[in-house]
Amino acid sequence: MPLYHPNIRFSDCWSSVGNITFYHRNGKCYWRKKPAPIFPGTLWQQEHQAVHFRALEAWRSLEHPVQRQWSAYARDVTAHRPPFLKENHISGYNLFVSAYHGFATLGHEHVPAPARFEEFPPFDAVFVSAQVAGNADLVLRFSLFVGDAGHPLRYRALGKIQLVEEGRGCHPGKLRNFLSVEVFPDPQNPRNILFIIPDYRSFWNLDLPAYTLHMRYLLLDTLTGYRNLHKKLSCSFSLQ
Repeated sequence: MPLYHPNIRFSDCWSSVGNITFYHRNGKCYWRKKPAPIFPGTLWQQEHQAVHFRALEAWRSLEHPVQRQWSAYARDVTAHRPPFLKENHISGYNLFVSAYHGFATLGHEHVPAPARFEEFPPFDAVFVSAQVAGNADLVLRFSLFVGDAGHPLRYRALGKIQLVEEGRGCHPGKLRNFLSVEVFPDPQNPRNILFIIPDYRSFWNLDLPAYTLHMRYLLLDTLTGYRNLHKKLSCSFSLQ
């Protein structure tokens, strides 16, 4: 991933031009050639794409006054993509699609009503244990702390997970989404949550006695469908 070096004409770049795509990682700008895949995508990718297409169609079906309401609420939401300016905010369309995808991930796909974006409480997850259930499913247990949220069960944790050989790094393209399951459905804080990976050996074609876990986790607001910025967690565990 070649680093983009600012010059007197262009201090920063983003988006695509020709067959080059500019992107940002950890505050730095890089560029790469646009991929030209010859396969239709995995089943997971196709399902995610289908949800996105339904979100686009739902946005187009909204009455214009409703779209304007979404746009008004979006002015208070800071963008986390370039250009990195304090006054830069997302669009009403982006806010709507975020809510639509959030509810779809929560298993309640529907056309959301406009809602203000509220700041998320501080949160943190700690790995507790891993065990195999029924010789096929991997159960990952975490302790999740959610700050002063009124009712912490308002927020569900979404984990983007990859298992690799011990000591190997993360491949972002192989992260897979798993929604947390509460061990005890009551407002304990910290909460005990599970991520259950069905037939885990086939997910990454690995059958090992020990793994390194890479996870990006975030909170989903069950009232609005919105999500916050993810955190990263990596650790190793043994199944013996």
